[in-house]
Amino acid sequence: MTSAELTQPSRKQRVRTLWISDVHLGTRDCQAEHLSQFLKGYHADKVYLVGDIIDGWKMRGGMYWPQAHTNVIRRLLTMAKRGTEVIYVTGNHDEFLRRYSKLILGNIQLVDEAVHVTADGRHLLVIHGDQFDVITRYHRWLAFLGDSAYEFTLTLNRWLNHWRARYGYGYWSLSAYLKHKVKTAVSFISDFEEAIAHEVTKRELHGVVCGHIHHAEIRKVGEVDYLNCGDWVESCTALIEHWDGHIELYRLADAQARAALLKAEMVTN
Repeated sequence: MTSAELTQPSRKQRVRTLWISDVHLGTRDCQAEHLSQFLKGYHADKVYLVGDIIDGWKMRGGMYWPQAHTNVIRRLLTMAKRGTEVIYVTGNHDEFLRRYSKLILGNIQLVDEAVHVTADGRHLLVIHGDQFDVITRYHRWLAFLGDSAYEFTLTLNRWLNHWRARYGYGYWSLSAYLKHKVKTAVSFISDFEEAIAHEVTKRELHGVVCGHIHHAEIRKVGEVDYLNCGDWVESCTALIEHWDGHIELYRLADAQARAALLKAEMVTN
């Protein structure tokens, strides 16, 4: 049994809702294999794709689309065919889809935002979040510049994890580590969270599920439930709603650590 197989339930786990964001299909740093493996482990009533699933920015400069990226699309289509409601919420990297908002194709919907009602009765705004990023909205040239710097960090991250894997170490995100250490990045994240929480309060909702900043988190911002899906290019994270309404933050690194521990126990026993 491989470590990838160990990170997933032996049978498909029934859950109420899955949220994933910032997959960036069409880029070399997309962790499509890990995402496909994650999706295989669950049967969900609803799957929200919370923006930047396809990276239209990067695809303007040339086509990169390996089989692993097609496999993610096929997995989502298969889930929709088997009864899962797939709700695609548009983001800034896939903003070309916003002209087709409100499109419905069978069990697949395309929207700019949605309101999700949890099993325990909370009303959550589901939105990518670029609408609350001042740089993305008003300084687009700076957003593209920052995207190039971020891509360089991800390239380093890819090579680092290549060598970590060769020596038997689990996945680790260099870019996420730097983001937590750099004061300006931490300040930006805080400002983003406060802005989006203010909008939720204004709409008289209980919370928000978003993406955009590639920083997975579940916490309270004032009285607002703030839930960020994270991404599938560096941290490989998702949100899972169970049948009682409890929402769990999934991290690939944690799943791999549990898999390694389980494997060690199987060897010793």
